[in-house]
Amino acid sequence: MNTNNSARGNSSQQGGRQAARSTTSKTTPAGKSLRGFAAMDPAEQRRIASEGGKASHESGRGHRFTSEEAREAGRKGAKLVADGATRAVPPDSFLLKYRRL
Repeated sequence: MNTNNSARGNSSQQGGRQAARSTTSKTTPAGKSLRGFAAMDPAEQRRIASEGGKASHESGRGHRFTSEEAREAGRKGAKLVADGATRAVPPDSFLLKYRRL
């Protein structure tokens, strides 16, 4: 397994792994150790997530709801629940027809 410890500032691979184990000794209820974002420090997760959000907005793919758009989305969701919908996305939805399998 090849790890990139330069981002963490660790000079030795073994030392980096031991440090990671001692600081992230979190386990799931099934007894498996956490990996990836789940094992990261919350501050590091926020930093990485922030970079992704900034990148999407800079490239023009990000979207920020206006208060009116958010209100309308809330109305649609509430109407579905009130009508007894069991799914948020109707079965004949464009999203379901053309999603990647």
